[in-house]
Amino acid sequence: MKARPESRVHEQYLRHSKKFPGVWCAGCGIGIAMGAIIRAVDKLGLNKDDIAMISGIGCTGRMPVYVDFNTMHTTHGRALAFATGLKLVRPAMKVIVVMGDGDATAIGGNHFIHAARRNIGLTAIVVNNTTYGMTGGQYSPTTPLGARAATAPYGHIEPSFRIAELAVTAGASFVARSTVYHVTELQRYIAKAIETDGFSLVEVMSYCHTTLGRLNHWGPATAMMRQLKDNSITLRQAEKLGPEELEGKIVRGIFQDRQDAPEYTALYREQVIKRAMEEVTR
Repeated sequence: MKARPESRVHEQYLRHSKKFPGVWCAGCGIGIAMGAIIRAVDKLGLNKDDIAMISGIGCTGRMPVYVDFNTMHTTHGRALAFATGLKLVRPAMKVIVVMGDGDATAIGGNHFIHAARRNIGLTAIVVNNTTYGMTGGQYSPTTPLGARAATAPYGHIEPSFRIAELAVTAGASFVARSTVYHVTELQRYIAKAIETDGFSLVEVMSYCHTTLGRLNHWGPATAMMRQLKDNSITLRQAEKLGPEELEGKIVRGIFQDRQDAPEYTALYREQVIKRAMEEVTR
């Protein structure tokens, strides 16, 4: 296949029968996240037929509509459950699960924790825009403390989940966080996550300028994108700061990278299926 210019790599991975621009609001970061996934896949030289993209419900959940992989659009919070079934049947397939912060850590929270605990070979891409954007701006598990939301008109009073740190604690093999501003870094983390045999997570910090941003007068998409740049620091920088200095900062980097942990489907084949077959053939 003739190599394409970097700016046109995405063309061979999109379903051109779909209407473009996409369903997302103008200025939304989810399209940037999709582009990073596509470029990571292209960099790894993977065959499109060997990749599956699974999603749940929400703004990020619309991503499989546009990519020319094997795709499945599932129910709210259950993307990881469907993806687990697929991975057990097709362990050689690269299974990418795209979710929003609400989809992954609210109704899908237990699936998220136990997929990481099992260390099943899925790549979870969680686009964290800190709100339920598609349904009108209700607060999610990652909405900032004090922010106004459709369901918190006087300010949000619940502390936020730290998604990357939660994945580390639950047992994921690879965990990283970046933003839709830091595209090259994000692409690199996603490629590393896809290469990982066990459960991998990339938390993609984004924004929702049409609901949460508007309710809080945070400005247009350009202003919120600039905030991702100005309010983010690397892990190395974070190590030099105290708790008060870290307040409100987005910490980017690789939080966990352990490539030697046993992967769930491999153990399933070696222990469960093998022993079951031995009992049948006795």
